Amino acid sequence: MTIPRDERPRTRNDLAWSISVGGIGIVLFAAMLVFSWYFATTLLLIFTGMLLGVGLNALTNALGRRVHLPHAVRLAIVCTALAVMLAGVGYLGGATIADQASVLSKTIKSQITNVKSFLDNHGIDTSVFDLGNAGPAAPTDAGSTPAPSSAPHGLPSGAGALASSGGAIVSQTFKLLLGTISAVGNIFIVLFLGLAFAAQPSVYHDGLLFLAPAKHRTRVALIIDRIGETLERWLIAQIVVMLAVGVVTWIGLAVIGIPGSFILGIQAGLLAFIPTVGAIIAGVVVVLASLASGWIPALSAFILFLGVHAMESYLLTPILQRQALDIPPATLFAFQILLGVVFGIWGLALALPLVAIAKVMIDHFKAYEAPPLAEAA
Repeated sequence: MTIPRDERPRTRNDLAWSISVGGIGIVLFAAMLVFSWYFATTLLLIFTGMLLGVGLNALTNALGRRVHLPHAVRLAIVCTALAVMLAGVGYLGGATIADQASVLSKTIKSQITNVKSFLDNHGIDTSVFDLGNAGPAAPTDAGSTPAPSSAPHGLPSGAGALASSGGAIVSQTFKLLLGTISAVGNIFIVLFLGLAFAAQPSVYHDGLLFLAPAKHRTRVALIIDRIGETLERWLIAQIVVMLAVGVVTWIGLAVIGIPGSFILGIQAGLLAFIPTVGAIIAGVVVVLASLASGWIPALSAFILFLGVHAMESYLLTPILQRQALDIPPATLFAFQILLGVVFGIWGLALALPLVAIAKVMIDHFKAYEAPPLAEAA
């Protein structure tokens, strides 16, 4: 096909414009990837706050179907009820949780050492796993003279050792303090973002629509609404699953007679937020804690873990989340491993909601691009 001579400059201009726009798009996409890589922890922290906001908004909307009150009043009722519930758990079971957590930590450490000794005695090299405590110090010769301790210039040996110990204590104290401040700060950031998103969901919804091109705002609004509905259903179902796993594990271990059953039930319920990997970690912790009571309680705890995992995977999750998510287990596990390796614990914990968002978008575009049946025929 021959292009008329008077239209050739316009064609060249359109081609140059397309190349420029494509190049700018590639550069912006690469810059976005680099930004996401370097600030992944911050972005995932913000996403956690958004998830909390979605959960609070879901509870607020559920309350609104029963009582006709303004959104702000219903949100205040939901937050107050959650705060009272957490305060009640801390007041009634705080001492029990602290005591059982301390005993459980010591028990697991001792059992890890016992497992290491058992494996070493049977010819299995466990050095690659770094289990247990460090080995004893190498013996010195009886006739050898101990090396003089290094001390700063101008200080006696005892004063130098004291100064070195004081510096180590101060360093460890600052590390612990900074770690505590960072953890508490992250919690406050998540709480603030969650409350902000839940207080005015329409403002952020309209803000996202404003960023989209005008001709695509209908599709963007549909995608945002579907993502919100999917995350709401998933969060409510996940809370029910976590409560069920925690209560059943707690009661089952208490019946078996495992010490620290309450804290073990709490950690099993919290780890149920992470599909597959969380259940494996919870099972390992339960079995290690049960070994201190003997092989029969440990075997009973392992059977209990298998039963709880089967209840979660084949009964609760299919019933509660069949309308929310439909992701093959192998696909989900692969993305969990990938995001866990790339982004650490944040990627591992948030893999399921991130995959759910991607699935909603893919399903929408597949349905939008699919030709109608009448046209296909």
